[in-house]
Amino acid sequence: MICRFRFSVIAASLMLVASTQALEANYATAELPTLVSEPQHKAASVRITSSFETSHYKQFQLNDDFSSNVFDRYLETLDFNRLFLTQVEVDAMFKWRTSIDDQLRSGDTSAAYDIFNTALKQRFERYQYALALLDNEITFDAEEEMLIDRSEEPWAKNTDELNELWRKRVKNDALNLKLAGKAWPEIQETLSKRYNSALKRLIQTKSEDVFQVYLNAFSREVDPHTSYLSPRNAEQFQSEMNLSLEGIGAVLQVDDDFTVIRSLVAGGPASKSKKLSPGDRIIGVAQDDEQIIDVIGWRLDDVVQLIKGPKGSKVELQILPEGANAKSYNVTLVRDKIRLEDRAVKSEVIEQGSAKVGVISVPSFYVGLAEDTKKEIANLKKDNVSGIVIDLRNNGGGALSEASALTGLFIKGGPVVQVRDSYGRVKVNGDSDSKIYYDGPVTVLINRYSASASEIFAAALQDYGRAVIIGEQSFGKGTVQQHRTLQKIYDLGDKPLGHVQYTIQKFYRINGGSTQHLGVVPDISFPTAVDPEETGESVEDNALPWDSINPAAYKKVGELNSLFSNLDKAHQERIKTDTEFGYILSDIAEYKALKDDNAISLNEKARVIEQENADTKRLSRLNERQVELDKPPFKSLDDVPTDYEEPDAYLDEAALITLDLAKKLNS
Repeated sequence: MICRFRFSVIAASLMLVASTQALEANYATAELPTLVSEPQHKAASVRITSSFETSHYKQFQLNDDFSSNVFDRYLETLDFNRLFLTQVEVDAMFKWRTSIDDQLRSGDTSAAYDIFNTALKQRFERYQYALALLDNEITFDAEEEMLIDRSEEPWAKNTDELNELWRKRVKNDALNLKLAGKAWPEIQETLSKRYNSALKRLIQTKSEDVFQVYLNAFSREVDPHTSYLSPRNAEQFQSEMNLSLEGIGAVLQVDDDFTVIRSLVAGGPASKSKKLSPGDRIIGVAQDDEQIIDVIGWRLDDVVQLIKGPKGSKVELQILPEGANAKSYNVTLVRDKIRLEDRAVKSEVIEQGSAKVGVISVPSFYVGLAEDTKKEIANLKKDNVSGIVIDLRNNGGGALSEASALTGLFIKGGPVVQVRDSYGRVKVNGDSDSKIYYDGPVTVLINRYSASASEIFAAALQDYGRAVIIGEQSFGKGTVQQHRTLQKIYDLGDKPLGHVQYTIQKFYRINGGSTQHLGVVPDISFPTAVDPEETGESVEDNALPWDSINPAAYKKVGELNSLFSNLDKAHQERIKTDTEFGYILSDIAEYKALKDDNAISLNEKARVIEQENADTKRLSRLNERQVELDKPPFKSLDDVPTDYEEPDAYLDEAALITLDLAKKLNS
């Protein structure tokens, strides 16, 4: 069972003067595909709808009101910032508003494709218009602004209003490049490539893309953590959960028409071959002894699909190295199982004077996390650390079983979490091996983006009195999802249907409370700019409500509450004079003062002043740190190394709190 959440964020930017060389779109509207549903989508739609109606934890009515909400969510996904569609197009789409419920049950997707094709065409025309605006050099002396977030603004009445929005958007894109030191010819070239790339991606849109967006509008209307995954996305999801995949061990990205190697996974076939390097371009792919297929201009996911394959099989790559006069060559690799080490649990030691504090950073609750953590604990024990910080910041969750298993490393045994299904049946999951792997002082560092399985772990250690929780109030996700395929045994030979992930249970703390909406409240709070009323589960309009059940039978292993006051007092005294927390508090105040400002200036002088002020502040802070480290100051930001790492003030303070805790427990 899965216990995780995802975030997704969508954001969006001319005065016309002297004429330069006219720019044209590299792609014509006639090249846009007219997308239609594929045969497998009917079966998938029917099965998804049936699964949600019969098996989802949330009881909902699939009726005209629900249909209207799905319509609104679908439209919002296609044009979140209201930059592509006019009120005229939106009004024409309203004919589908109350028919989506019936179509979902029957497997009819005509509404989805009709709406998407209209939005696709409008999006294409907007980028064509953006390219036309580059025919004339843009100046930035007018006093005008652009709205950053238009999601609550009215739809543009007509094309003229859209043109004005895009004039400002293109002007903002150009101004950003000018502020980065680029002259007009380079700005023109850069934006031309950017907008033509956008046109090309639109031309490469596939039927499955439409189906996924549409079914997720339906899924997310049921609850925020219900989703449909296309066959490829389902495969990627399993790789993330297992922290492994079968392939060559290369991270790829698109640059113009080329698939470029961004990095190599240490120990993978690509790295071991010594024949591939970051920056190399993959221009052809062949399976075993088959002919090379030219992949220039392909979608990245299509190239990846060709390169991936079962362990032990061969793949031949045609490589074009970086450089103007580079010659291509072929490399044959044997695919292998690749472990994604960069996403695995890691440990480090922070030294504070003569004392040492261990830090275990947990990026996700992947399958095998607890076993990996045992090794990290053993390493920290060898280093004779005084205590351990479990860093769960930005950990969105993962496998429910791993949350229980990880908790079990720090307690001898007992319940960890309670889960209740839609019938009201409660089951207690816990640790029963009676073995503890670390019995020393523990703190758990969380933030607003620690969710789901992270909250189960933090809440359990808090309820047991086993750890001090520090940081921010967590996300507030208290639901459990099931991940299952839509495929049936009698579908053999048909195209894959993908997977669904939907809510089947709510989980509860062993004290009977729920983390739903409330999250885990830290024992010691850190200053933060994140407002719980603006971010988290409680903000979702269709999230399941908070409730509680009876507590499980458990016995506290520690009484830490009496220590909180002194620990917090020492923490507050430190951050009063701490340089980094001074910066944090200053940034929080500035953010709160400006966060409701939804406009950005398109005047060059105003933006230069803003940038200079920001650069001056950053350079000043950098040099204050240099002085504290007894190092020479930087003359300018250009002198700052590209791999410079800002201090992690929250983690450093967490280590100090852990030392304070260790001293009090030992005394």
